[in-house]
Amino acid sequence: MSDDFMLDTDDLERRMDGAMANLRTEFSSLRTGRASASMLEPVMVDAYGAMTPINQVGTVNVPESRMVTINVWDKGLVGKVEKAIRESGLGINPQLNGTIIMLPIPELNEERRRELTKVAGSYAENARISVRNVRRDGMDQIKKAKGEGMSEDDQKIWEGEVQEITDRAIKTIDEMLETKQGEIMQV
Repeated sequence: MSDDFMLDTDDLERRMDGAMANLRTEFSSLRTGRASASMLEPVMVDAYGAMTPINQVGTVNVPESRMVTINVWDKGLVGKVEKAIRESGLGINPQLNGTIIMLPIPELNEERRRELTKVAGSYAENARISVRNVRRDGMDQIKKAKGEGMSEDDQKIWEGEVQEITDRAIKTIDEMLETKQGEIMQV
């Protein structure tokens, strides 16, 4: 390997791990018929000119196993919170009661389970895209070093290492998706 070029593979792995951690968070939002406050974590609201998590604009409670309530602190944001939930892809129909938004969690039927597996698939694809972007950054660093005099052999070695890290991350994402889809389809 080149004496003067050192690719920070730890940084690449850390960034790919971040994509997988984000995927875990998104998967935790896909509940299989039970209410949970964490199901709203990936939902962002356009509040005060910035995208804000729901738990920063109101109190999220789970009063019963099939109901989530959000007590929105600012009356002016109730409509925006409701819109964010409708557009989130969670398949929940919010019901307004003043500043309280109630989210009845429907019983999962076969069609809804299939929808949720598609949502899980899109979350996994977004994570794969993030991993591939990190891979591209690593490859760009290697190409730049090649232009600055790195040997072709060293280039191949570094590219192989970056590809190996990427393949491991993609494999983990695929395993996580398979596990989550199994959970969703389980009756």
